[in-house]
Amino acid sequence: MFLIGLTGSIGMGKSATGRMFAARGVPVHDADAEVHRLYENEAVAPLKEAFPGAIVDGRVDRVRLSQAVLGDDRAMKHLESIVHPLVRAGEKAFLDKAFSQGRMAAAVEVPLLLEVSGDARVDAVVLASAPAEVQRDRVLKRGGMSTEKFEQILARQIPDAEKRRRSHFVVDTSRGFAFAEKQVDDILRALAGCQGTAYARRNQA
Repeated sequence: MFLIGLTGSIGMGKSATGRMFAARGVPVHDADAEVHRLYENEAVAPLKEAFPGAIVDGRVDRVRLSQAVLGDDRAMKHLESIVHPLVRAGEKAFLDKAFSQGRMAAAVEVPLLLEVSGDARVDAVVLASAPAEVQRDRVLKRGGMSTEKFEQILARQIPDAEKRRRSHFVVDTSRGFAFAEKQVDDILRALAGCQGTAYARRNQA
């Protein structure tokens, strides 16, 4: 099974690109969606112990949690030490299911794939990207987003130019859905018949 690592900085269109792969029959594990699920389930108890003020009505309040960790490297690392293993467990179960179904390819959608050296765990990296001004405009239109928060998030992410250099494929999401979809189709044609080794390596580790 060929394993695609789909990534992209905030506001770059990563989730929309993931939906395009899914629409073409490639199962996609969305790390952000997994975190949302965990924040109402398995992650609640350990996060309540670590960040008690971030738990509201038995679930993690993402705004309060963000306020507790942004700008605090130690708190952020503690958060990651709790959440990342849970996300990885969900990802493994997802990929095991895709493999058992005989899927020829699967994708993991991970915002910080390159930041955590996740490119070593996939067969090819696909980057969703757009010009900086497009990214900024998209992000600042989001509810609860401020320029300060945006800059803090960017500070934790590798610059897009470096991500482009380290990726096998780039999907430009700034020119409309039809253009992005053609790029996704081109990527899948390029990968057709390719034999992946990343899934096997994961299961040997």
